[in-house]
Amino acid sequence: MAMQTVFKRYELKYMLTPVQKDRILAAMQPYMESDRYGRTTIRNIYYDTDSYRLIRRSIEKPTYKEKLRVRSYSKANAESTVFVELKKKYKHIVYKRRLALLEREAVQWLYGNGSCPRNTQIAKEITYFMEYYETLRPSVFLAYDREAYCSKDGSDFRITFDDTILCRQSDCSLGSEIYGVSLLEPNKVLMEIKCAGGIPIWLIHLLSEQQIYKTSYSKYGAAYQTIIFPGRKEGASFA
Repeated sequence: MAMQTVFKRYELKYMLTPVQKDRILAAMQPYMESDRYGRTTIRNIYYDTDSYRLIRRSIEKPTYKEKLRVRSYSKANAESTVFVELKKKYKHIVYKRRLALLEREAVQWLYGNGSCPRNTQIAKEITYFMEYYETLRPSVFLAYDREAYCSKDGSDFRITFDDTILCRQSDCSLGSEIYGVSLLEPNKVLMEIKCAGGIPIWLIHLLSEQQIYKTSYSKYGAAYQTIIFPGRKEGASFA
C-alpha cells in the first residue's frame, strides 16, 4: 500500500462519554472496519518558537493557521521511520503534508544540524517553514492512545477515537516512555471524523439521536493552556 503524503480534508471533533463511544462503535459495524494500525499509542513532538507564536496564534482561531510536528506510531529508535508533518488549516479545511524519515534524520534536520536528506517538494515546504519562523524548537511532547477505523467502501472516510492524552515539556523524544499531565476530563474520549466531503447519513442520524455535537479542541492548544502558559513567568515577552 502506497504511503499517503498529502491530505486535504475536514477534521470534525466530538467529545464523548464511554457509553456514547460504545453506541457509535456498534452502529459503525456495517460500514467501518479497523484500519491497518488498529489501536496504537501515537507520540508527537510539536515545534514552536521561543515565544510560542504558532500555538498562541492558533488559539485565536484565525482563518489560517499552521503547525509543525514529528510523529511516530510506536516507541522510536534512531532507525525507526517517523513522520515530519506540516499541518495548515484554512477556512475549516485541513491541509497536511507528511514526510517519512528515519528518526535520526528527522532529529538532525529539525535541530538545524544539516539539510533534509530528501529532495522533495514537501521537504522544501517544511524547510521554508523552518527558515521563516527561525527559532523553532521542541515545545511539547504529546501522546495518546488511538483506535482508528476506515470505511469498508474504500473511500477516504475515517473515524478515530483518542484517549489517555498526556503531555509534558521535558524529555521530548519519540523514544521515551509515555507519561505526563492528562489533558482529557475523566471518562471522556475524543472522536474525530476525517472526511473530504459529507458525513454519511447513518452517522448524521446517530449523532442527532445521541445529541452528540461538534466541538472545538486542539491537543496542542490544550497542552499550552494546561502546562505551558501557567508556567511562564510574568512579564515574559509574547512578541
